[in-house]
Amino acid sequence: MGAYARRHARTFGRALVMPNTVPPIASAPQVEAYRAEIAEATGMAGARGQPFEPLVAFKLLPGMSAEAVLACAAAGAVAGKYYPRGATTNSDDGVADPSEIREALGAMEDAGLVLSVHAEEPSAPVLSREEAFVPKLEAIVSGHPRLRMVVEHVSTAALLDFVLSCPPRVAAGVTAHHLLFTLDDLLGEAMDPALYCKPVVKTERDRDALREAVFSGERRVFFGSDSAPHPAASKLAPRIPAGTYSSPAAVPALAGLFESCGALGALESFLSERGAAFYCQPPPRGRLELEKREWKVEDEIDGATPMLAGKTLAWSARRLG
Repeated sequence: MGAYARRHARTFGRALVMPNTVPPIASAPQVEAYRAEIAEATGMAGARGQPFEPLVAFKLLPGMSAEAVLACAAAGAVAGKYYPRGATTNSDDGVADPSEIREALGAMEDAGLVLSVHAEEPSAPVLSREEAFVPKLEAIVSGHPRLRMVVEHVSTAALLDFVLSCPPRVAAGVTAHHLLFTLDDLLGEAMDPALYCKPVVKTERDRDALREAVFSGERRVFFGSDSAPHPAASKLAPRIPAGTYSSPAAVPALAGLFESCGALGALESFLSERGAAFYCQPPPRGRLELEKREWKVEDEIDGATPMLAGKTLAWSARRLG
């Protein structure tokens, strides 16, 4: 964890830290301990300049009480994460239906917390899981009229359309890998285990719809790295875990994409401004230097295979403060 946190802090000033650990981050003491552990690992707690800031989410569990939610909020959590049961890594204890967390969602609404959702229905065919989850999103939106919600790592045009049809309190997170890649990149010539994630990358049409929304400056569509490292050996195992270690290459790769599409001027807002505003966080105060300088992504970083391993990127990025 320390290596991954330090790697993230080289580029990013803060991160919304996901709670699907073992055991899960689902109580106030766990929220406090996890934030402190990450701050200590980055070696930037109390440092001069702009320290790395871990923003912590707690995991919503079936039957979670309002008291537990409010305690997490008092401990500094900014979001609660909804994982459908069995949908992704460490989600076997997740939520089968929003009715299982009705009390918790009401408390989040009262506390002004953001609901972060992995929006896939695990019983549906893999390419249709986001669309199949929409009825549950609709139930949450209609049942909790003051709740702010971010549908994470949106990968299809259909789910994006749903988000943008919702009230302004509903937004979409979009990853670098869903903007860069399609199923052909994952499976076309040979399977790329480092690119296997949940939700899986989709079609060219889906990718282009995401790009159009991002490049246009749509304020409810913003960056989320969804950086999920797994040990390199596990990515070559018979059963490959879902997760893309995107953090080391995400910003340079996005700079190249935005430049190639004539949208470099839209990058800062997508990366740094729109998400912070939706989460009611202050604007970033640090600086990130982007330089047109080629570099090759290592085959292994921090014991994991990164996104774009072995590829040469035209841009480099480093955090100045």
